Amino acid sequence: MAQNTTVTLPANEWVQLTDADVTSMTFQNIGGSHMLVKGAASAATPTNFTGCIRYNPGQGELNTALSDLFPGISAVRVYAYSPGGVPVMVSHA
Repeated sequence: MAQNTTVTLPANEWVQLTDADVTSMTFQNIGGSHMLVKGAASAATPTNFTGCIRYNPGQGELNTALSDLFPGISAVRVYAYSPGGVPVMVSHA
């Protein structure tokens, strides 16, 4: 399902940014702390930080293919984690 929204990451919890299988997405860390982003091949919540990309406040991606972000896996879902908790702007078709 398409979405264009803001998702709030609670501190120290993985949160799924996508609400369906996607091939590309836009997101931006609009909070004051860094966040880690991880691609997944299914809706299973990550259990580690292997393969994460760090995004500092103000950073993100603009309509970027998941195959470009995570070329080593067949990612269709995206999760984020923040030690401080941050709001994240998320948009995908």
